[in-house]
Amino acid sequence: MEISKSILLLLSLVLILGVVDSFDYHEKELESEEGLQGMYERWRHHHKVTEKSPERFNVFKYNVHNIHRINKQNLPYKLGINHFAAMTTHEWRNTYANTKSNHIKALLGIHNNNNNNNLTTTYGNVDFNSLPPRIDWREHNAVTPVKSQGQCASCFAFASVGAIEGLNSIRTGQLIALSEQQILDCDSSMRTQACSGGLTCGVCDWVVENGGLATEEFYPYTGKKEFCDRAKFGHHAVTLDGREYTVRDDEQDLMKTVAGQPCAFMMDPGGDNFMFYKEGIYNGPCGYTLTHAMLLVGYDQDPDGTKYWIVKNSWGEGWGEKGYIRMARLGDPQGMCGMNAEGTFPLKSPETRNIEL
Repeated sequence: MEISKSILLLLSLVLILGVVDSFDYHEKELESEEGLQGMYERWRHHHKVTEKSPERFNVFKYNVHNIHRINKQNLPYKLGINHFAAMTTHEWRNTYANTKSNHIKALLGIHNNNNNNNLTTTYGNVDFNSLPPRIDWREHNAVTPVKSQGQCASCFAFASVGAIEGLNSIRTGQLIALSEQQILDCDSSMRTQACSGGLTCGVCDWVVENGGLATEEFYPYTGKKEFCDRAKFGHHAVTLDGREYTVRDDEQDLMKTVAGQPCAFMMDPGGDNFMFYKEGIYNGPCGYTLTHAMLLVGYDQDPDGTKYWIVKNSWGEGWGEKGYIRMARLGDPQGMCGMNAEGTFPLKSPETRNIEL
């Protein structure tokens, strides 16, 4: 009898390991401490996690049970046991979703993104009814592969650089991966504070003020602030004319912008549900304190008519839908997780040439 049980368990684990990319698990594993310990070890091996302690196991166990409980509900999205599974919500927010933007704005005397209650110059007069029913800038060679910010609160840089990469591709026909690290190392102003957070608008301002942004190839990402190395600027820089904000709490204006180009935005991911998002259209709980920046690359709707945004994150391809999340397009002023409050997009005329250094 015991041999049969062992064989059944082994077969179950083989099936699980066969689809380890999605880290599926057998419900029986949740019923015993031994099963959870085995799952914890598989998770550590899969994500190459060296840290191991009773405290981390208890956090993992809590998260796994919570993920399982939420997935049993009839929600339009599912959660997964990703690389955050041994972190508390507090640790995760402080490490991956904490730009400290409100603190930096207070230091700089910025209130409500200056004048972004006014219509934007570029897209304010666009007829909303003329917008395409869907847009996905990945299909137009305007989105680079998903990147990872690592354990550095540099999401503001990844979202803003992604918007610059997109607009540069639209203007020049060339999709070039640009450097987030140059922003971390070389902007000494208070608006961007490297791994302590920053403002999306500050990234575009720095690029304008300093004559361009280097390529990722020449100035690669290290995930920590280092000295500004001009030798890494390379021979090619992408230049901008300026940047603008979207109209605060105006979903239509945000859509008009995204129909024209990828757009960086701020939001509040809330807690566990967003942390472990795996797939589907996310309409889960979140807050309205703007702490995390991401990149809007399009919008669409499901066959059943559920409208959503297409969003690129900077937590690697192991999170969400290969690094992306579809967020519900609610039609209300604030938007999902407060995402309509603060959108930033770069400006670049078709006549503005990039600089060969």
